[in-house]
Amino acid sequence: MPAPTIDPTQRDPRAVPPTDSYSPADRVWVYRGGSWRAGVVETVSPRAATVTYRPNSARGTGVDTLTALYMFPRADIDPLLDRTPQRR
Repeated sequence: MPAPTIDPTQRDPRAVPPTDSYSPADRVWVYRGGSWRAGVVETVSPRAATVTYRPNSARGTGVDTLTALYMFPRADIDPLLDRTPQRR
């Protein structure tokens, strides 16, 4: 599945899964810098998640804390970011 194209502020809040529905190591898309970027959940709480993500197409990563509105489940594997295939 490619990156979402919707602006997070246009998402129906009732359709956004709560932040604590994610688990550490879950693959997600994160909305940062005006676009969706591949990320991996590090920690979660009921209000926010800490996510490691690729801020651009380079090898580096960034870490940020964000709410569920700015996260979206990701099925695609990012070879530079994902440690192991996810099992569900």
